[in-house]
Amino acid sequence: MIFVTVGTHEQQFNRLIKKIDELKEQGTIREPVFIQSGYSTYEPKHCQWKKLLPYKEMEEKIRTAHIVITHGGPSSFISVLQAGKIPVVVPRKEEFGEHVNDHQVDFARKVYERQKNIILAENVEKLGEIIVHYDRIVAGMPKEMKSNNLEFNRKLEKIADKLFQKKK
Repeated sequence: MIFVTVGTHEQQFNRLIKKIDELKEQGTIREPVFIQSGYSTYEPKHCQWKKLLPYKEMEEKIRTAHIVITHGGPSSFISVLQAGKIPVVVPRKEEFGEHVNDHQVDFARKVYERQKNIILAENVEKLGEIIVHYDRIVAGMPKEMKSNNLEFNRKLEKIADKLFQKKK
């Protein structure tokens, strides 16, 4: 099963949903598809869908999906990574009325550059190829998140130590 989620942002993400529905209709996608469509106005004709899902149901869909395609909201694609899967991330774009600016594009690009553990699909026209070759694409990708927390904490500790040292 392919699970597509556009999150709960109050603007539509018709561009992604229409493309997935089109790929299913054309037979490019052969497995079942479930779409969480949020506030999108397009209603899929070839995929199962629901506007919003309870959190537990979202977790279950992520856990059981072969492929998870998500918008560029960090919470959405990080939850996929936490489930041990490589998400296909399609950032919302301002030019299509999907968000107020392009922060999802910027953030997803940075994660892709630094972590190398998401498939970034800024152009929905590439989704068919990504889905068909998904298993080959993810075969060599890291599934875990690298964290800077330890290094950040060490540096912060040094700064705090300097601040609190008594001058001799």
